[in-house]
Amino acid sequence: MIILQLFKSIGAQKFKYPSQAVFTLDHDVQNKSEKNLAKYSSIERLANLHNVDFYPAGRGIGHQILIEEGYAFPYTLTVASDSHSNMYGGIGCLGTPIVRTDAAAIWATGKTWWQIPPVVKVELKGKLPDGVTGKDVIISLCGMFNKDEVLNCAIEFAGEGIRGLSLSERLAIANMTTEWGALAGVFPVDETTIMWLRNRVEKLELTRFENKNLKPISAGQPFKHPRINNERIDKIEKNPLRASSNAYYCKYLSLDLSTLSPCVSGPNSVKVSTPLVELEKQDIKIQKAYLVSCVNSRAEDLHSAAQVIKGKKIADGVEFYVAAASSEVQKDAEANGDWKVLIDAGAKILPAGCGPCIGLGVGLLKDGEVGISATNRNFKGRMGSPNALAYLASPAVVAASAVAGRIVSPAFLSTSSYTFPAHQTPIITCDINQSEQPIETSSIIEPTIPGFPGTIKGELIFCDADNLNTDGIYPGKYTYVDDLTLEQMAKVVMENYDPKFANIVSKGDILVGGFNFGCGSSREQAATAIKASGIALVIAGSFSETFKRNSINNALLCLEAPDLVRLLKNKYGSKELTTRTKLNTEVKIAEGKIVVKGLNEPKTVFKVGILGRSVQELWVANGLENWVKQSM
Repeated sequence: MIILQLFKSIGAQKFKYPSQAVFTLDHDVQNKSEKNLAKYSSIERLANLHNVDFYPAGRGIGHQILIEEGYAFPYTLTVASDSHSNMYGGIGCLGTPIVRTDAAAIWATGKTWWQIPPVVKVELKGKLPDGVTGKDVIISLCGMFNKDEVLNCAIEFAGEGIRGLSLSERLAIANMTTEWGALAGVFPVDETTIMWLRNRVEKLELTRFENKNLKPISAGQPFKHPRINNERIDKIEKNPLRASSNAYYCKYLSLDLSTLSPCVSGPNSVKVSTPLVELEKQDIKIQKAYLVSCVNSRAEDLHSAAQVIKGKKIADGVEFYVAAASSEVQKDAEANGDWKVLIDAGAKILPAGCGPCIGLGVGLLKDGEVGISATNRNFKGRMGSPNALAYLASPAVVAASAVAGRIVSPAFLSTSSYTFPAHQTPIITCDINQSEQPIETSSIIEPTIPGFPGTIKGELIFCDADNLNTDGIYPGKYTYVDDLTLEQMAKVVMENYDPKFANIVSKGDILVGGFNFGCGSSREQAATAIKASGIALVIAGSFSETFKRNSINNALLCLEAPDLVRLLKNKYGSKELTTRTKLNTEVKIAEGKIVVKGLNEPKTVFKVGILGRSVQELWVANGLENWVKQSM
């Protein structure tokens, strides 16, 4: 709805390329209020007016629909205003997130900008042991390579281990490259990909009458899906894309899949992964279990959970929530009996769409509760109370835990057919390419354009937190309250990180965060809420590239100063969540340096990167929305 408002506010009268856009209603689908239904109706009317493909609430999660309907197709670029757009990489499509303002600009102009990131090659070797899944692969990668090895990079997956991964597993791995910190995670197109596409051609032939976006055909006319058809599949099969022999990668990572065992992520962090056998010993009781979201609620996932849970009942005191990734997935699960198995066991069924995973609807974690989920994100407060604990695991482990009432493997259930390998230390490698050095940008002076400040002054406000995610900055419960004013947004900024923040910060302050600032969800309000609180500039050791993009688009300036952050950590770390440092600072934009006054340290001047002309232009225009309006 916000994108629709942005589209109208920039003065756009029509879509530049209607076939380029797809509308899927997948957030807040449990909300049947008159206000929310009116919002959905407005979006549908806009789609009909401009001849844009539209999928109503209940059809499923947008990412799954884009895979099922071929909008995300091998060897193409697909963007979406959600951080898990990386998922499209599982089918060999370059998927990457944009933000709401970007989306409105694309509708109006047909164009967007994307800075090509460094590329990391991740080689998957060996074969997964029985009972170990793609979810275990990505949980392990996030936990073992947890020092920002892939932050703001694109990942190219390679290696013979890929052959043993189903397409659903590849989608799950690509999906959570977002949590790993990457901007994209792309798998090669191989026999598995081609076979899946061929099968989809047959499936779409049978279900074509259910899709109102497809043009009707005359009697006797053969059906040809506009995106997934044998002609397109033949083309990619005959003309495969391969990396150049001299392709440059900034890093090389490898993982031997045969050395993996089931892993669990958390609590409340994807950067902490623990072998399941170790957690079983801790007797961790749970109150809620979730088999929902775009990462792990496809037919293959529902089937693995049903295998574990068949003939059993959910433990007393445990609520087990299930939602299919799409209505098509649910129909398939109903047809093969898996859906009935889950219901008979006591699962609570939710509509296909985004719910507890993003803190919306029923079934959220309450104070003191522990949950285990097959979702992709377990940040503090993400799925409910900030005082709850959330773990991530594969669908089979989630199902087994729901039955046992504590975190266990399916093997714990005596009648389960699952066999799990003994835990062993995974074999990994990490090599940094030293053949090219990054350009030293701090020595370059960038002239400032008229209207852009050469120097920004303010007191440093320090938040000592690495990986401060957008849920911490702007809680999910406010994300779809579209009528919040900027003043109201300023009052809740950082609420999940530090409830006192809004009362500490003053207009003109310079906020300093830790490393990987703004990771997690791509929600644009994280940037706009910080700006609304009066913050003049954000400095961090490093940023999530998506957060930085949001900030640039909304005229909030961001600079990386890792040395300054380390110094402040040593001086103020662990004292308070938010500290007024009383350090008055000058940020000299054109010279690329920060001068800290009142700092009793040998070093008081810190180099930073320059802010180029495009960033300055967006700031002067007060954001991308106004810039597009002025350019039309």
